[in-house]
Amino acid sequence: MLQVVPVRRVLVTVCAAVVAATAVVVCAGPAAPSGAGSGGAHVVPPPVRDEDRVQDLRGDRLVVTVRRAGLGADGTFEVVCRPGPGHGSHPDAGGACRAVEGNTRWGRDPFAPEPADGVCTMRYGGPATARVTGRWAGRPVDAVFDRSDGCAIERWDRFVPLLPDLRRAPHPLDDFRR
Repeated sequence: MLQVVPVRRVLVTVCAAVVAATAVVVCAGPAAPSGAGSGGAHVVPPPVRDEDRVQDLRGDRLVVTVRRAGLGADGTFEVVCRPGPGHGSHPDAGGACRAVEGNTRWGRDPFAPEPADGVCTMRYGGPATARVTGRWAGRPVDAVFDRSDGCAIERWDRFVPLLPDLRRAPHPLDDFRR
């Protein structure tokens, strides 16, 4: 006995089969010749994008501008970390390079700001601000630092001595507390 199948079901089945076949062809790609003795297809890396090319062949260069830090720490300083051990007009160029290197993790921006939805203590660290610009690990840097709450203070302190160490700054009332 012949069974009647609705036209709609046939169309849906045919469309699904066509989509599945297309996906297999697209994902598999064209057949590549196998290399002699390699036992598989040759894999060719994608071309290098312009934004991935190293633009500054002199190495990693950062310019740090510090304001309202007091204690003679205000100013604009240059740090060049690669090639070489670290040099520039920064008072501790080698330490500054080590601080940034210590905060660098693969796939993460070491200069990224703290998440806006983070939970931070309501602790004010003073009016000091800093801006770091330049290139690090071949990527452009334009980061702003302040000490407006506990998270911002912790972020600032992670970059000492690239940024001035304000943890040791005497409190204005220290003379009266003794």
